[in-house]
Amino acid sequence: MSDARTSDVRGTASSRRKTWITIAMAVLILIPSLYGFAGKFIEFVHIYRGTGGGEFAVAPILNYLLASAGFFCMLLWAAWNGMFRDVEQPKIDFLENERLLDRRGPAA
Repeated sequence: MSDARTSDVRGTASSRRKTWITIAMAVLILIPSLYGFAGKFIEFVHIYRGTGGGEFAVAPILNYLLASAGFFCMLLWAAWNGMFRDVEQPKIDFLENERLLDRRGPAA
């Protein structure tokens, strides 16, 4: 009985550690990315608002906004459809599909 409890405690500690590592990596990656993205976006806005000739900055500003909105919509769609709940299932599905294709043999 104590082995089961020890295993549960180790599993919980391991899970907690993985969660903190994931959060730390997300912060280490997302904060510099956000800083670079926001800096470039603000730079384009300043160019556009500056003296003449800044009209060329409208296209990059729209590209940044539309691409960001698109990725954010994909993130919401993926979360809404439960794609972050079981991240191991796609791997299993892929391997099962490979087995099925290998059984069929070469395409005729």
